[in-house]
Amino acid sequence: MAKQKKTTPTDKYIVPAVEQAMRVLFRIAQSDSAHMNLTQICEQTGIHKSTAFCLLYTLRKYGIVQTEGRGKGYTLGPGLIGLSRKFLDTLSAPRLADPILADLAGKAGVTAALGLIADNNVFVAAKHEGGNPLGLTMRVGHRFPLTYGCHGKAICAVLPEAELDALLQEEKLYFHGDPSAFDRKRLMKEIAQCRRDGFADDLEETMPGLYAVAAPVIGPNQRPIGYIAVLGLASVEAVRQYGPMVAEAVKDLSRQLGTQI
Repeated sequence: MAKQKKTTPTDKYIVPAVEQAMRVLFRIAQSDSAHMNLTQICEQTGIHKSTAFCLLYTLRKYGIVQTEGRGKGYTLGPGLIGLSRKFLDTLSAPRLADPILADLAGKAGVTAALGLIADNNVFVAAKHEGGNPLGLTMRVGHRFPLTYGCHGKAICAVLPEAELDALLQEEKLYFHGDPSAFDRKRLMKEIAQCRRDGFADDLEETMPGLYAVAAPVIGPNQRPIGYIAVLGLASVEAVRQYGPMVAEAVKDLSRQLGTQI
């Protein structure tokens, strides 16, 4: 009887069927030929033929692989497009946003930034600085809580009510800076205002002297994927002046991403 292979501690979290399916997909993707037949797949992955057949049958059901007919072999299918669409949107957003951010930063004379949602955080994906030596700066890649300041209000303004309610159950909410300053009644008024105006503001709530506006970027699935913000404005009057510009900027970017506005 063959000795059972010992596994590392992390192996217990791996689902064998999923791991085998991924090996099959990567093998097909790396193939030099247009199609791979079942025998080739089994030989190159070390997976038993009956198991590989069941995996491929399941992947075909969801369009992840496809075959042109009996004996034609397997190739990757169009179902992968749907799986990759959100990630591709994330990759294209900074490139498409670059001229929009440059225009906003030039007009306002302060920093304009694109943030993208990653779980319960957002990260700065692109930015332009307006040339003001005293302006606010930030580094690309910096992370903030999803609920932080004006970008948190803007994103929440376009969430379905059930998701918004669930988000507001979190222990720490940063809409008004320090979580201890959070005021739900005030937030709901700000969200309603954002829905009317198309942008939310931060009037020295997260940082003394900081005036900022943000508006949500919507992806092709009609869900928020991030925001555009202008940070370092000098006054409430500047917020009112540049807020509508930011709202129009996110509409422009969202349309370029394939969203119906």
